[in-house]
Amino acid sequence: MKYVDEFRDPKVGAGIAAAIAAEARPGRHYQFMEFCGGHTHAISRSGLADLLPPNVRMVHGPGCPVCVLPIGRIDLAIGLATERGAIVCTYGDVLRVPASGETSLLRAKARGADVRMVYSPLDALRIARDHPMREVVFLAIGFETTTPPTALAIRAAAGEGLANFSVLCNHVLTPAAIMNILESPEVRELGSVPLDGFVGPAHVSTIIGSEPYRFFAEEYRKPVVIAGFEPLDVLQAVLMLVRQVNEGRAEVENEFTRAVTTDGNLRAQALVAEVFELRREFEWRGLGTVSYSALQVREAYGRWDAERRFGLQYRPVPDNKACECGAILRGLKRPVDCRLFGRACTPETPMGSCMVSSEGACAAHYSYGRYRDRGQAAGAARPAAAGT
Repeated sequence: MKYVDEFRDPKVGAGIAAAIAAEARPGRHYQFMEFCGGHTHAISRSGLADLLPPNVRMVHGPGCPVCVLPIGRIDLAIGLATERGAIVCTYGDVLRVPASGETSLLRAKARGADVRMVYSPLDALRIARDHPMREVVFLAIGFETTTPPTALAIRAAAGEGLANFSVLCNHVLTPAAIMNILESPEVRELGSVPLDGFVGPAHVSTIIGSEPYRFFAEEYRKPVVIAGFEPLDVLQAVLMLVRQVNEGRAEVENEFTRAVTTDGNLRAQALVAEVFELRREFEWRGLGTVSYSALQVREAYGRWDAERRFGLQYRPVPDNKACECGAILRGLKRPVDCRLFGRACTPETPMGSCMVSSEGACAAHYSYGRYRDRGQAAGAARPAAAGT
């Protein structure tokens, strides 16, 4: 299959891994953050961490849209369904995100609320047409990749005069999150999360292009390599990052040239700019309140903005104190550092957002990485046992 099978060739992968091992200098440690949750999943699923030398480490970033959605935003959607009688539509993995009071949209549905899973905002639009006497709210989440379809749905509703449809917008912006990480005390001051560069997101970059990352390379001296999601894409990106670090360069390079251009999708950008504008501030799970990091519906389309329509007031809600999702999203901790991981918190019974989405670091590690941890632990124990 073109652009899939050839990017999963194990022999080619072994060759790229050998090149990384040969070019990674023994006296230096390399730490690269894969921003996108899709890359985190690809790394875990394909066992890429096992192919990298010990001094090259991947750090999980906050690029999973489900993972960064704060509890208070889920509470707003649950309130619309339970208190306002609205039909709330959203993507499947959002339904299981833990909210306050040990509830979730899925549990609210089990208790009688009209909550529906959809594959696209256009599905929610269809439900609004089919139920003209009911308020239908689409809970929109995601980075720049999923924003254009939401904008298209709002514009279509406006064109039809569909008065019972609205959007609870939670679309967030990738560059703002990267800047927040680079400006965080853990990276900038304390050095507890040393970062040498970023594996840039794939799908997001098809929309915004490669140009927005140039600021981070020039101002923060951090190389960025945009990569696809296949195993060879990721390995090649790591090799390109190692070479940049070794050569003292900090540039934006595009490994994913088969899909990403410098300028991105200009039509999608124009559509988003027509319907949405920047929020002054927005809370991210794990990152806190980040200025100008999210979008809201423009006043011209205010009739289809659920926050305006229902007079919603956002209230922040603290995470479960035992859950380490916030630290994991910032790269401070790994899933295994959370005492809930694999015990009280599993994909079947998630305690935090990182275990809900398949792109979450905890869910990826639970599915593919915990067995490697057991093997490493057993391997470390064997020499001691043999010596007794």
